[in-house]
Amino acid sequence: MSPTLVLSLVAGYFVVLIIIAMLTSRGATSESFFVANRNAPWYMVAFAMIGTSLSGVTFISVPGNVYGKSWSYLAVALGFVAGYVVIGTVLLPLYYRLQLVSIYSYLEQRFGYWSYKTGALFFLISRSLGSALRLYLVAGVLQLAVFDAMGVPFAVTVVVSILFIYLYTFKGGLKTILWTDTFQTLAMLSCVALSIYFMADALNYSFKQLISSVRDSPMSQMYFSDFRDDKFFWKQFASGMFITIVMTGLDQDLMQKNLSCRSLGEAQKNLFWFTPVIVGVNILFLTLGVLMYQYAAARGLQLAELPQLLKLNGTLDTDKVFPFLATTQFSLTAGIIFILGIIAVTYASADSALTALTTSFCVDFLNIKQYPEARQTRLRQLTHLGWSVVLIVIILIFRVLNEQSLIDAVYKAAGFTYGPLLGLFAFGILTGRQLRDKLVLPTCVAAVSLTLLIVSHSVEWLNGYKFGFEILLLNGALVYIGLLLISRPGDTVPQPANLTA
Repeated sequence: MSPTLVLSLVAGYFVVLIIIAMLTSRGATSESFFVANRNAPWYMVAFAMIGTSLSGVTFISVPGNVYGKSWSYLAVALGFVAGYVVIGTVLLPLYYRLQLVSIYSYLEQRFGYWSYKTGALFFLISRSLGSALRLYLVAGVLQLAVFDAMGVPFAVTVVVSILFIYLYTFKGGLKTILWTDTFQTLAMLSCVALSIYFMADALNYSFKQLISSVRDSPMSQMYFSDFRDDKFFWKQFASGMFITIVMTGLDQDLMQKNLSCRSLGEAQKNLFWFTPVIVGVNILFLTLGVLMYQYAAARGLQLAELPQLLKLNGTLDTDKVFPFLATTQFSLTAGIIFILGIIAVTYASADSALTALTTSFCVDFLNIKQYPEARQTRLRQLTHLGWSVVLIVIILIFRVLNEQSLIDAVYKAAGFTYGPLLGLFAFGILTGRQLRDKLVLPTCVAAVSLTLLIVSHSVEWLNGYKFGFEILLLNGALVYIGLLLISRPGDTVPQPANLTA
């Protein structure tokens, strides 16, 4: 696949996005940017959320990870279902009852100023890290497919990628993103299905043979035998549940879309239709992973011996396998499908995240609502540009430091940064106690530090136990205990009793 062809595809794709942005951002205000005027149809929100939730990490890392972890990720995806039930029945009613723009303002109403700022701060850290990791992935694919051959440095690739996102989101915000993400989700799902079809066709599989070959492959097993293993099913399931609660229900990015619906009922309808679809899409990605390695084996490729696919420590970099096969081994049509798919899924996630970071900073730290609309617009656009620069810096740092699969990196980073949000919201909803507000931030920082210490020494301290994605549970529990220690009896009624108010 020639660099010129790939570059033409990318340019054409962004032309479509910018046209959509121009059409949807006419007359946009701060209310349009932040919550799409609260009149988005639920079915549009549900479909747009698929692309936002998955990202390029899912597109690349989940198929690649079956090489070492088989279908253990399916347990995480099944845990998503339980997580979405909690979001739909507990968190969404709370947010709609309080008519929130930033979900972290709940913490101010419940505990006070410092709790509110602590929650918003940890969201900004969490989402900026997660979004940067996702963008790092697509920038790496574009570097491999296009810019290496042209002699363009990786830093330039990153800057150009984020500049495109800025250009089509800076004016319309969420109002634009609901439309662009709908388009990008459709493109991504089409690309996954077509990639599976092209590989199955190359292997001469009928539909029945496709199902049986995946089912019988050792790469489709799950792990139930040793709870100390980081792939153990129930650990993964619990992790998936709580990852969903924090990375969707306590995340301004995903909740911003849900809060754009016309009513609580429509937001819940959106979430409960979205849930089985997202599990099904993850099964498609895992199927794609098994086929990918079967395809490589059928072509006699020794992936673990190819220098371009190895990490510095000599192990196979599974995040590079799908891009390598798609751009060097697949047919031209299949390669084009892959490029469009990775761009669609990554930018559907990244554009939404950039808007959410802007929303949270403007609402939670700049208190933007106090200003006239003209000044709100200026502040919002400057903030949007500032977060674009922050993402560029994080990506370039990660380029130097990364030594693991991106799906692992994203969820492990989330375990440390979303743990305080899990602890704060759980304490607010499940107890009626008040906090010594000024002690909340140091308590959360101490819990994160203690989590890092325990995880780093778990093998020797806990009889060989290895932490996987359940780092989040440990961190959230330590935050909760810390909050209990700095709490005092209060006259606040526990929130679940008021959720239907």
